[in-house]
Amino acid sequence: MDKTDERLVSALRRDARASLSDLALQLSLSRTTVRARIERLIQRGDILGFSVVLKEDTAQDPVRGLMMIGIEGRGAQRITRQLQGLTEVRAIHSTNGRWDLIVELGTETLEALDRALARIRSFEGVQTSETSLLLSTKKTV
Repeated sequence: MDKTDERLVSALRRDARASLSDLALQLSLSRTTVRARIERLIQRGDILGFSVVLKEDTAQDPVRGLMMIGIEGRGAQRITRQLQGLTEVRAIHSTNGRWDLIVELGTETLEALDRALARIRSFEGVQTSETSLLLSTKKTV
């Protein structure tokens, strides 16, 4: 991904419903270039899909947490695929430093969060983990 692709992805993250014309104007590109770049990003697998976040989606998770995961060996891709299948997982981030992945989780209850954490810890290759509960949110995107 070059700088232009990164700017395009950033614009799509802000508003995935933006028209090609609006994106072209915002990025100083032609409409054809924007369409071609989006299609290429999708074909290469850089963009996996588009989603809608509803107001009630953010309110439905009274219990939220961040789970930092240390992975043994080269199992990050496999574990990421397993995480993507869990309904409690809201986002998966790769990172550097001590942790290999940071996973955002959301559940209705502490018990449900505990079950999700136990399930993730049981994945083959998860070597260590640490979880922090999110108490309040001061700013969202």
